[in-house]
Amino acid sequence: MKIIGLEYLVFGVDDLDACTNYLLDYGLAPLGNGCFEALDGSGVHLRHCDDPKLPVAMETASQLRETVYGVADEATLQSIEAEMSRDRPVTRGDDGVLRCVDDMGFALGFRITQRRTLELQSERINAPGDAGRSVNQLGASKDMPALPRSLSHVVYFVPDSVKAEAFYARLGFVCTDRFVGVGPFLRPSGTLDHHTLFLIQTPPFMKGIEHFTFHMGGPSEVMTAGTRFVEKGYQSFWGPGRHQFGSNWFWYFNSPLGCHVEYDADMDLHDESWAAREAIPGADNSQYFLFSYREKWAPGGQPPPPAQ
Repeated sequence: MKIIGLEYLVFGVDDLDACTNYLLDYGLAPLGNGCFEALDGSGVHLRHCDDPKLPVAMETASQLRETVYGVADEATLQSIEAEMSRDRPVTRGDDGVLRCVDDMGFALGFRITQRRTLELQSERINAPGDAGRSVNQLGASKDMPALPRSLSHVVYFVPDSVKAEAFYARLGFVCTDRFVGVGPFLRPSGTLDHHTLFLIQTPPFMKGIEHFTFHMGGPSEVMTAGTRFVEKGYQSFWGPGRHQFGSNWFWYFNSPLGCHVEYDADMDLHDESWAAREAIPGADNSQYFLFSYREKWAPGGQPPPPAQ
């Protein structure tokens, strides 16, 4: 099944104004009707939590109502429909989205992808032995756009990660790496990204979304976008830093959507020849390094305050 990756996430929220401002400040572009998109057209849809058109809310406090994946073609939609119809209701809406509910209660949708193909350079670096940027081409600037390019991945809290993984295996997701006793990083067959979905074992009352993220053009864009976000008053939760599994740079922020929201960049790519690794969960295996944000400082002034 050629599932390419996440197309959009749907949230049912209490405070539409706060969530709208958050996504705009994060860098997504407004499309109207509560829809926001990255440069490739993937994005986030906001609805008020009482909107009757939303899928039924989970029994927990999670505000995520639906996860919609993009697929390559109609044949993939038909394959998904045939597989899912074996043991659960499946519908296809007027919007062309095929819908069902997974074994953990997450509402899922699948549609032929409407992502736009991006023709943008990634971040270039210069190093002895490899001049990556052209002569006189700046590596960074104060006015660099640093905009989200593509919806990268979503992380679920689930009460049974083994059962959840088995469900997504039916859709062609494969494990790329695993935290022992926690859960797998999963990649659908239509992408080489290290993961589109990460499952974290938690008690049932925590079931829901932990975070979602968009790919940026490189680590400087993660740092730039994150710094601008902090300067607008949003609270950093974790980062910036660089993960071990996936190798992606990261910076997480608190949000009014009831989950964390991340900027990420430079994720590993894997194919069928990759052998999944396993690691014990913990700080030593979660990141190679971690920075702590502080306000700008220059030599000659007062010493910078100690990190909190």
